[in-house]
Amino acid sequence: MINPFFKNKGPIKIDDILRLSNIENNCGYKQDEIYDVKDLFTASNNDITFFHSKKYEFIATKTKAAYCITTKSLSHILPKNCLTIEVKNVLISTAEITKIFYPDSITDDFDSTVTNIESTYFNKNIKHGQNVLIGKNVKIGSNCLIGHNTIIESNVIIGNDCSIGSNVIIRNTLINNNVSVLDGCVIGKKGFGFFPNNNGNIRYPHVGIVIIEDNCEIGCGSTIDRGSLSNTIIGKNTYIDNQVHVAHNNKIGENCIIAGQVGFAGSSTLGNNVMIGGQAGISGHLKVGNNVQIGGGSGVIKSIPDNSKVMGYPAKDLKRFIKDNK
Repeated sequence: MINPFFKNKGPIKIDDILRLSNIENNCGYKQDEIYDVKDLFTASNNDITFFHSKKYEFIATKTKAAYCITTKSLSHILPKNCLTIEVKNVLISTAEITKIFYPDSITDDFDSTVTNIESTYFNKNIKHGQNVLIGKNVKIGSNCLIGHNTIIESNVIIGNDCSIGSNVIIRNTLINNNVSVLDGCVIGKKGFGFFPNNNGNIRYPHVGIVIIEDNCEIGCGSTIDRGSLSNTIIGKNTYIDNQVHVAHNNKIGENCIIAGQVGFAGSSTLGNNVMIGGQAGISGHLKVGNNVQIGGGSGVIKSIPDNSKVMGYPAKDLKRFIKDNK
């Protein structure tokens, strides 16, 4: 899928990429043209990717990327078809390369193209409140409703039978059919991606999007950040309660129930039919299996296998938690 929200400057020759990002070209790479920067899983043989942690070793062995930013200690894991570029700090180098391909990805300025819905095609076709603003190239399906003071920015796509509440901001997002986004939500803003550096924190570009699949509900005041190099996805038939935060790159499965004030750090994956109680916290880069139940107020700091019931901080097997707290 071509990203409708961020313009890709590729193809760019590999030696130019390294020069512009201040990476030494020790291997003399010159002629290859690179079309995009992507994660290990989605990269093709025309792309550059990155590999910074053994957590992703299995995916790294199967990547189709032409080049990979990595460290000396990890480079041997990559397949022979993937040429390695060894650096000291993989994430900072990848951030610099991403900015070369997507120079507009750092800022999150307001959309200056928005106009009042009353002066657009949607005025007569959508039931809407006061002060609704619509950006360029927005697509909205039939039988939709939009509340007061809501902003839908350029290129957003909303399917049929959707209800968007009041005081909502939606950008960099694709919404499927029969989705309800309740009052006060902010969807598609950049994620909280920073790397500490001696010269100050470095913000990581976010060029991914948010995808909300069919029959979902997003509760009041919830925030869903767009992905960095991959997408943030809410699966079909998932209901998210009020004041929930979903950080960048999370993949939430189908038929999930997530209670109020749950917080997800970045890049975790939830299976299908997961239930999470209120105020639980899910750490980043974890995998929560199918049919998992997580008790309210729990702190999940490691991956959870299918069909588990956990509670506590750190989250542990429910039977053990009950025994330990008699």
